[in-house]
Amino acid sequence: MIFFTWYYSFGQKNQNLYRIDSLKRTILDLKPSDSSSIADINYSIGDLYRKKTRFTDSAFIYYYNAEKIYRQIGNNFKLAKALYGISVILKNEKEFTESEVISVQILTILESLEQNNAVLELKSYVYNNLGIVFKELDEFNEAVTYHKESLKLKKKIDIKNKELIVNSSIINLANTYKKAGKYKLAISYYEQILNNKNLINKYPYVYSLVLDNYAHTLYLAEELDELPKLYIEALRVSESISSQGYNSIIINQHLAEYYHDHKNKDSALYYGYKAKEISEEYHNDDLLKSLVLLSKIEDDSMALVHSHAYIKLNDSLQKNERTIRDKFARIRFETQQIEQENIRIAKERMWLLIISVVLIISTFLLYMVITQRNKNKELKFIQKQQETNEEIYNLMLSQNESIEEARTLEKKRISEELHDGVLGRLFGTRLNLDSLNMSNSEEAIKTRGQYIDELKIIEQDIRKVSHELNTDFVSGSGFIDIIKTFLETQTAAYKLSYNLEHDDTIHWDEVPNKNKIHIYRIIQEALHNIHKHANATEVNISFKLKNNVICLIMSDDGSGFDVNKAKSGIGRKNMNSRISDINGSINIISKKDVGTTVTIYAPIT
Repeated sequence: MIFFTWYYSFGQKNQNLYRIDSLKRTILDLKPSDSSSIADINYSIGDLYRKKTRFTDSAFIYYYNAEKIYRQIGNNFKLAKALYGISVILKNEKEFTESEVISVQILTILESLEQNNAVLELKSYVYNNLGIVFKELDEFNEAVTYHKESLKLKKKIDIKNKELIVNSSIINLANTYKKAGKYKLAISYYEQILNNKNLINKYPYVYSLVLDNYAHTLYLAEELDELPKLYIEALRVSESISSQGYNSIIINQHLAEYYHDHKNKDSALYYGYKAKEISEEYHNDDLLKSLVLLSKIEDDSMALVHSHAYIKLNDSLQKNERTIRDKFARIRFETQQIEQENIRIAKERMWLLIISVVLIISTFLLYMVITQRNKNKELKFIQKQQETNEEIYNLMLSQNESIEEARTLEKKRISEELHDGVLGRLFGTRLNLDSLNMSNSEEAIKTRGQYIDELKIIEQDIRKVSHELNTDFVSGSGFIDIIKTFLETQTAAYKLSYNLEHDDTIHWDEVPNKNKIHIYRIIQEALHNIHKHANATEVNISFKLKNNVICLIMSDDGSGFDVNKAKSGIGRKNMNSRISDINGSINIISKKDVGTTVTIYAPIT
């Protein structure tokens, strides 16, 4: 027997329905984004329907609405509370297996949460619900286990109306032993509660309920010494509480059963009809029990009337139960469909996320590979450039060594010329003049004139040697010689004729090596492009100095191209990069079937 039952007066019912309507209007005023508040109100409406009215299907729907939202927002504690409301409804509607499954789900959710007072309190209620479910399924060992777990938690936690709630677990435990036929254990638990002398004053409806169950257990155990006195006392207390008249139905049934067994038909009929009269207001299983009891007590004709009434009511209740079960099944089916749809959407989102991540990673890796490949190409190009620059630099060093060697030989030649030629002649002329110094003869004067002319010739020779010393005969010839050598080799390979003009005023020794290397490489690249694209037969190259800026002009008689439309290849990019590195500029003019002219301006310093 379930411990808590409720009496519904017309005024109370209307008041609760008004509260429910008010909450429904509140939901309409909320924004869809305020999902947490919407879920809380749905839960409150479900609670009011379950505890304060008989509309269990409505309670189920609102609990279910709250459950969906709590799942979406991830509030597991409130989700467990909504599921608990559903599991209690299913138990009350005799869907015991479904109630068990959901109760186990609730416990799994609660185990994942911090075990605080609120969580432990809800867990104790779930254990209590499972105890009742297993009792109704006649699985008494499991029922006792869960009731004991519930009782242990209720004693442990801080809870409102703790004494009443603890007693409810003890009563449910006693009721389980009673249904299991373990009457002595049941009696001991009932007595444990009844020994509380304040119970009748503090909780009279609990006292009457426990006293009735205690008396009925004594009846089943055939310990009849205190009967029917205990029944009558329980009925008296129950009837004294106007709001708890519902509890008196079972007491009246127990009294009718007791008097029928003791052949006191009048008393049995009195209490039997009294139970039927009260239970008719509720139109439930208690009315069925009253009709069965009267069919046993009454004579044949009246017994038949009650039997027919029982069959009719039973069919009606079963139909109503099927209708409610169908509603629950429909809601559960829709729930499963929604859950499956959510799972499908979640899977699609997961695959979309995986594909997106894979694409992003693949794109990133491809970018890294391409970037690294370009870097490698750039490094190889720089390395090749470095090798070429070193080659040019070595050529220049070699050329400088040749120049220095030539300078040394020339200095040696001039030194020998001065020593052996000019100085010897000066010495001889000086001696001859000394010998004629003291003579004034006409012949001596003539001879001195000849020696004076000789001195003039020597003076001219000295001037010539001095001029040769003052003029660097290899000045600037080093870089130009390198260019000439390169042009001779390359144009021969490309089958081109060339013409090189250079301004002698350009002092290449003053030009930084980096600038000379870049100019060399630009000429090399331009010649390569002429050979590859221009189909030219002749190339003209000239170096001029304008305002301390070297002007290099290269022109060919090739096929030419449209400068604006032509693609900028790696060759042109390298030329631009090199000229930019020495703070110079480049200009390309080309006409189809006429040729191309490349003009480069490079500062000396």
